[in-house]
Amino acid sequence: MIAAPLPPTPSPGEASYRAAYVWGIAFVAALGGLLFGYDWVVISGADLFYEKYFQLVTPFDIGWAKSCALVGCLLGAVVSGGLSDRFGRKRLLLLSALLFMGSSIGTALADRYGVFVLWRIAGGAAIGLASNLSPMYIAEIAPAAIRGRLVSINQLAIVVGILLAQLVNWLIAEPVPAAATAAEILRSWNGQFGWRWMFAAAALPSLFFLAGMLLVPESPRWLAKNGQSGLARSILAKIGGDAYAARAQAEIASTLVQEDARVNFRELLSPGPRKLLLFGVALAFLQQWCGINVVFYYSKDVFAAAGYQVSDILLNIVIIGLANLTFTFGAIALVDRLGRRPLMLAGWVGLAIIYVLLGGCYFAGVQGAVLVTLVVAAIACYASTLGPVVWVVLAEIFPNRIRGAAMSIAVFALWTGCFTLTYTFPQLNSLLGPAGTFWVYAAICLGGGFFTWAKLPETKGKTLEAIERELAQ
Repeated sequence: MIAAPLPPTPSPGEASYRAAYVWGIAFVAALGGLLFGYDWVVISGADLFYEKYFQLVTPFDIGWAKSCALVGCLLGAVVSGGLSDRFGRKRLLLLSALLFMGSSIGTALADRYGVFVLWRIAGGAAIGLASNLSPMYIAEIAPAAIRGRLVSINQLAIVVGILLAQLVNWLIAEPVPAAATAAEILRSWNGQFGWRWMFAAAALPSLFFLAGMLLVPESPRWLAKNGQSGLARSILAKIGGDAYAARAQAEIASTLVQEDARVNFRELLSPGPRKLLLFGVALAFLQQWCGINVVFYYSKDVFAAAGYQVSDILLNIVIIGLANLTFTFGAIALVDRLGRRPLMLAGWVGLAIIYVLLGGCYFAGVQGAVLVTLVVAAIACYASTLGPVVWVVLAEIFPNRIRGAAMSIAVFALWTGCFTLTYTFPQLNSLLGPAGTFWVYAAICLGGGFFTWAKLPETKGKTLEAIERELAQ
């Protein structure tokens, strides 16, 4: 069966669109990213206190407390694709909002280590859902001309969530004397109540996320794929008017000819989808193994190795968050101008250079401001390149037909990379020292740069359907 020719009107990327409506939808969906960022990082400020409360002393228990949420991330990522293809993007984002709210309160009230771990895994499942669905949903409602900026809003929200967690941790925690013993920390307000409020604070933005998702529409591309073309057209008309809706709906229909609503995961292994899937999996895994998450998860240990005291460490973590936020705006400004490919190449090379210098500082015993400057430079480089742009690319490259399923597998790979990075850092650090560890990450970044140069197509300014046709060739 041959699809009807597309109407000779301007492409949706070039047509006018209703900016306030589109940006409003994107900001609501990006609240999932904000909660993702908060829940991801809040653990790094609370660990000094909950470890004493639950009497965690072995490396396994300490590492499991920090990384158990990532198991939930993997579970959430795995189920998100099939469930969102069946029930819609909106319903699964509503589920993630409920999980964020319940897990934040449950973790705060936990009185046993096992209960604490279970609620952290539930929070991780919410992250897994949101990390897949928020950027995908935004990409599916976005006009092509601003899709990069809109999807990057999700990364900005993640960064805001990270900074919010760092600020909440800093404001809630009472000063800890440098010579405080474990027993003194346990008896303190921090050890009994402070860490609980750090987790509970996420309940409020979770409520806003839940309320907002009740008001936004379903993805028009999901609706079209599931036989609700009339509703899809009305949403597209709200986004860009009738002419935009006609053109966009015709393009969407041209990619869905003779297709059913449900996706058979075996279809992902056919030659065309398999090639794109392997690329997405590799890109997602490499984004995590660039090493930047070590700074977020183990920032306390990084700064302690640089000679800082506990009170200074929490402030330095806030400085990292501010740099992360500031430079993410750079990516938003440039991703639809320079394109995805140049920004990602700059990110890989920039991080490799910074890690070589950072490892050199540790090797030479350099401490203080020089080390902090390099850490902030690494955060700035990542925030303006790889952090947001990888999510943009993952939300763009998969065909409409398999986007939910393929995206879930790519995000599963991303969280697998995050888990293995987080869990192996203490072992790498023990075996190679901080210098050798950062040099390993530098080598990985160089490999990521070669992979991007060889494999990454440029997708700026193209509709999702145009990208699908080009990559299918």
